[in-house]
Amino acid sequence: MEKESGVGASRTSPIQLSTTETVGEDPLVGEGTNKTSMLHTIETLLRLLSVGLCVSALLIMVKNSQQNDYTSLSYTDLGAFRYLVHANGICAGYSLLSAVIVAVPRSTLPPAWTFFFLDQVLTYIMLSAGASSAEVVYLAENGDDATLWMSACEPFGRFCHKVTASITITFVALICYVLLSLISSYKLFTKYDAPAPTSPTATTGIDNINTTAFHA
Repeated sequence: MEKESGVGASRTSPIQLSTTETVGEDPLVGEGTNKTSMLHTIETLLRLLSVGLCVSALLIMVKNSQQNDYTSLSYTDLGAFRYLVHANGICAGYSLLSAVIVAVPRSTLPPAWTFFFLDQVLTYIMLSAGASSAEVVYLAENGDDATLWMSACEPFGRFCHKVTASITITFVALICYVLLSLISSYKLFTKYDAPAPTSPTATTGIDNINTTAFHA
């Protein structure tokens, strides 16, 4: 009777086995998958949003011109505004291409490094283009008493308003690229494992060798 009871106690039903396996699953796996999917969606939306913003800023600036009784003014007359148009064009093209690539998940490292590098470059290009154009608009709005520059926006108010709108949209696109730079940095560096901690025994052995060599 004792042997039979021991054998019965060691047996486990299939229902108990399945229950044990289900309870033993790591809930962090599902949580990590959901987090990756959400991050992927946010990145795709930010890149698509950047396309619309950059194209809008570009079109507003390209179609911006004004003529009065004495002269005419266009974005091509100022280098900062031409730079802004080119920067927004590059941003729109890269954002569209990267959004298509991001839509297809990849597990290799080269695209991660490429996005990390290009997102950083685009961020600084947009920052420099927006800052230089904003400086020109500020001088056109307020002038400069030290150099006797008069305000140019009084006779060209409509032109200045459109330039301001284009610059504002450019800075909104810049915010998108700041967020994209953070996301691409996170996606890249989370692919690498943390460095293994140094063994205390090995460290002590090295210290003993150095101490022995010093006393010798």
